Amino acid sequence: MARTYESALSQLSALQSNRAITSLFSSPADTSVPRQDLNALAIPEMLAWLQRAGLSQDQLAANLRCIHVAGTKGKGSVCAYLTALLTRGDEETRRVAGKVGTYTSPHLVSVRERIAIDGAPISRDLFARYFYEVWDACTEAARAELASRPTREGAEISEEELQGPSTKPFYFRFLTIVALRAFLGEGVRSAVIECGIGGEYDSTNVLPAACVTASVVTQLGIDHVGMLGRTLPEIAWHKAGVCKPGRKCFTRRLEGNATAEKTMQVLRQRAQEKSTTLVEVEDKDVERWGGIKASEKEAGSLEGEFQKYNQALAVGAAREHLRVLASEYPSERVLGADITTSEKLGDVPRSFTSALQYARLRGRCETHEDEHAPITWLIDGAHTAESLTEVARWFSSKISQATPRGKTILLFNQQDRDAAELVNGLLKDIKANIPSSAGEKGAQLFTHAIFPRNDLKPRDSNEPDRDLSVQSAAAEALRANNRATSTSVLDNVADAVAAARALATRHGGQTTVLVTGSLHLVGALLRTLEPDAED
Repeated sequence: MARTYESALSQLSALQSNRAITSLFSSPADTSVPRQDLNALAIPEMLAWLQRAGLSQDQLAANLRCIHVAGTKGKGSVCAYLTALLTRGDEETRRVAGKVGTYTSPHLVSVRERIAIDGAPISRDLFARYFYEVWDACTEAARAELASRPTREGAEISEEELQGPSTKPFYFRFLTIVALRAFLGEGVRSAVIECGIGGEYDSTNVLPAACVTASVVTQLGIDHVGMLGRTLPEIAWHKAGVCKPGRKCFTRRLEGNATAEKTMQVLRQRAQEKSTTLVEVEDKDVERWGGIKASEKEAGSLEGEFQKYNQALAVGAAREHLRVLASEYPSERVLGADITTSEKLGDVPRSFTSALQYARLRGRCETHEDEHAPITWLIDGAHTAESLTEVARWFSSKISQATPRGKTILLFNQQDRDAAELVNGLLKDIKANIPSSAGEKGAQLFTHAIFPRNDLKPRDSNEPDRDLSVQSAAAEALRANNRATSTSVLDNVADAVAAARALATRHGGQTTVLVTGSLHLVGALLRTLEPDAED
């Protein structure tokens, strides 16, 4: 097989996915059988894979300085803001930060989105190069391990198996190693690393303490309960695993109820256990600071009033990162310049607030004007009740600004959670946030609601019918409280886009389509709207 970007994608798709891994944490049918602690195996296994790929923690500690980001909501936004701060700051910031790598997940259109250098996804050639460096290293490690074992009849492994996916780590682990190898190979000094799931046992948590300059725990929510627990305090325990001794961890202080206080107690206890200084950013300080002003935002800047809390966390972590680097690389300092050690938001330099404008993150509060129909697509991959509340605020503000208010369509899916409950919660929040008269608040909100699966295209003629029970239940739940809204259930996103375009064209005026509920849905939507975008 030719070693191209396309062949790398083909082989990558053969690796076990995160979904397959998380399914292992589902409760066993036979509760009398003790379940193996899969979490406890995660870091030792990842360290072994790192070694097989020819990397070591010593190499990482000698070459990379990382900001490690965990949390349930806002991880991607914080990483985008951190990348902007380090790549778009003033001269001193850029010199001290050096080349900046960013590792995030999931991707929406191209897998290369996950691995960026100086804010841009790595090229197809670079991706293929580092992909095959890791692939080959794992193959040779497996060959060496096999040769060192006594030969047992029936235990032989063919050359094809050695070179195939069975001797490689699963998808997320593999890409994490590819990212680290690319950062080392391309001379990255500063790296922004987003956790996949959790923190304590996440594949990215093989970063040694000497490699990490600061960590962030973003807003917490209920997610991946099989792996992380069913309560916020349990989840906080996992997320705080990114804390490192002698470093600072930045988080938003939770207040207002017993659960919030218990969650903060867990974070404080974990920070103490790990000899970490927990910096608790208070909402009142963020409100006083205000973040990027609306009048200062560049086209394409991340939208949403809630982003100021993510901006505050990014500012704190970036300042700490630069402080640590400046002490390690004093020759990179610009004469007369100053990197402050202050943690006060009121002291944030103008260069920082200017840099924040350049943060970009697709599929989060994104506005897209359709080239083929009079549609404004409002796109956000929120998939939890808390995140959808923020989407409701954002959407309400957008349609309130529209003059005159045109037709509105909802395009929604959530395949793994209670889609019916989530969609009704979303509509309730939107109605509560529309700044209109009481009479208008009860008016029809969406003229149409489309519930597709996340599949990109229609099924093949020889493919069995796709299960639409989730979509049908969500449509039925919406109709129960919104009888004037027409609903449709579809088995793919391409048909959903075509349906929305047909409705908008028939209407004649400008139509707004809110797309939310799943990042997988958003990814399929963007691939449909931008068919020429490369994989």
